Amino acid sequence: MQKLDFVDGDRIRIRKKTDSGVVVYEGVVMPTGSRKKSIVIKLDSGYNIGIQPENVEIGVISKASKASKASKAEVLKEERKEEEKIKKVKEDLPVLSILSTGGTIASKVDYRTGAVSPQFSTEDILEAIPELGRIANIRGKVICSILSENMRAEYWRKLAAEVYNEIKNGAEGIIVTHGTDTMGYTAAALSFMVQTPVPVVLVGSQRSADRPSSDAAINAICAAKVACSDVAEVVVVMHGSTSDNFCFIHRGTKVRKMHTSARDAFQSVNDVPIGKVYYDTSNTEKIRLEFFSAYKKRGEKELELRDKFEEKCCLVKFYPGADPAILDFFIAQGYKGIVLEGTGLGHVSAEWIPGVASAIKQGIPVVMTSQCLYGTICDRVYDTGRDLLHAGIIEGDDMLPETALVKLMWVLGQAMDMEEVRELMRRNIAGEIRGRSVKERFFLDF
Repeated sequence: MQKLDFVDGDRIRIRKKTDSGVVVYEGVVMPTGSRKKSIVIKLDSGYNIGIQPENVEIGVISKASKASKASKAEVLKEERKEEEKIKKVKEDLPVLSILSTGGTIASKVDYRTGAVSPQFSTEDILEAIPELGRIANIRGKVICSILSENMRAEYWRKLAAEVYNEIKNGAEGIIVTHGTDTMGYTAAALSFMVQTPVPVVLVGSQRSADRPSSDAAINAICAAKVACSDVAEVVVVMHGSTSDNFCFIHRGTKVRKMHTSARDAFQSVNDVPIGKVYYDTSNTEKIRLEFFSAYKKRGEKELELRDKFEEKCCLVKFYPGADPAILDFFIAQGYKGIVLEGTGLGHVSAEWIPGVASAIKQGIPVVMTSQCLYGTICDRVYDTGRDLLHAGIIEGDDMLPETALVKLMWVLGQAMDMEEVRELMRRNIAGEIRGRSVKERFFLDF
């Protein structure tokens, strides 16, 4: 590769023969430690691509300017100075543990294949996001490496135990990297399972690291700042706008992914975010936190692990004309708890009420939530609601349906009888019940 007449920063054109013909790529040569295996160029679209050097023709379109080379040398020199500075003050920094469960944020581009793959040693983390080393002493551990849709209760228990152990072993804050699709479920699970005296921060990214619009680094840096703060709760930290200017701090039991791909997909529902992290691209020391609501403070609670879970619970969405035999199916399959996602104030059709009553008589708690998301359950307004209350339904107040499901799984791991289940489900344990409606989505004010 050294025989080729190009260096980092040069603009080159690559002609590669494929089975379907010749493909031409043009872009700027990027630095990479795997140069012997692949050539990395940044395309005009902003994406990076890795190309193996076999069977290719390479031509140099333009050379990097001397000023550019000199500038790069100065940058490297400054980076080395900064690294030495970091080493000197390292002993004064807090210790953060980053626990990885997989997801886009725990990956980087493999330029040999051009694909995104998991890379999660401590060295990988600091190489990808060196700013973290200026914020804290980082230690990393892989808990699992899965797509978030493959998350399940057994992984929640394993993760909760690792969070507990890391805090017990001196971690002053925990960051959990997680895929975004089911992050809300895991945040709720940890909120109930771990009583924490330090911050436990879940973070992810909507865009992969090879994309120019990636949110991975900023989310992680903001998460680290929150993990060093005095917010001793389980929270989710993600982009608060489409720009790179701030992240929100969402309570773990009140957050939902509200968009499939937008960088500001996560929003607090029936609550305001705990706070906001203002990001400064020029200096991590200038990143500041602003708080909007009360939260548990560092050291306020003793560390406690409560990880018993009943996995056989289900979330059932009611829709017009839905067959009540759906309930019979779950009862026959031995499910121990049911959460209904009803309409409006918390309704299902009259045909469903006998099935609800039958489940409750058999010792299976049934919790009512709303498809509306915003607002609180009230089954005292209409006849159907009153009939549900008479059947023994448990009102889920303003809980998100997924939070109610996770809470019911956790409650059934703690409670001994139906009355205790009912009492715990109506009690605000981890900020999951606010008790009044938030009419406007908070992010619209920004």
